[in-house]
Amino acid sequence: QNNKPLLLEEKPSLVGDSLVDARVEWGTMQINPYVSFVLNSKGARRFARVTKSNIGKKLAIVLDGKVKSAPVIESEIPAGRGQISGRFNEDEAADLALVLRTGALPAPIQVEEERTVDAALGEDSINKGIRSVIVGIALVLLFMAGYYLWAGLIASFALCLNLIIILGVLSYPRLGASLTLPGIAGIVLTIGMAVDANVLIFERIREELKLGKTLRLAISSGYQKAFFTILDANVTTLIAAFILFQFG
Repeated sequence: QNNKPLLLEEKPSLVGDSLVDARVEWGTMQINPYVSFVLNSKGARRFARVTKSNIGKKLAIVLDGKVKSAPVIESEIPAGRGQISGRFNEDEAADLALVLRTGALPAPIQVEEERTVDAALGEDSINKGIRSVIVGIALVLLFMAGYYLWAGLIASFALCLNLIIILGVLSYPRLGASLTLPGIAGIVLTIGMAVDANVLIFERIREELKLGKTLRLAISSGYQKAFFTILDANVTTLIAAFILFQFG
């Protein structure tokens, strides 16, 4: 640890299968992050004995025969819940939490293959994605204009404004947003949902016109009848997006 030799006991005081969870947390009065961990009941009892009899000594955290960290035991930990603090940043704390969780696996992790991906590969994917979006939107606009005539032209203009607003928000310097492949997919999904809403409205208007209503009444009735269908679709998408954002 830090190029300093450590004398370790041959038999470990606690093994990884006693660990329930380990994660990075921030204290209210702490500048640096710390790693909190939780042990199962059996591990908690054993860890309480180990920490009680070794206060002031270092406790080595070993993974695959290598010492990853050696924090000092400051007090007895009787409840199986503790924290490892030190002068490490968030990345170092995340690495330590990962080491603890990895130690709970029944077998050591071995690197089977390692590759270095050129940055140009990601740039090429982004460029191809942008071209695909442009071609797709152009085809959608042509279909809307050709099938719904003047109404399709108005919808196409609205879709272009929608796209301009999205790109304008993404290009705002203080936002610090970057265009990624998932982001491109999100833009395509947004355009698709907008097209779907327009199709629903236009079909409703057509149905109202077939019933003999005037154009003004048909437009008003078409928007009213399509509103709740469009609202349900957007709320469902919003719920799915929230779930993916939290747990995906």
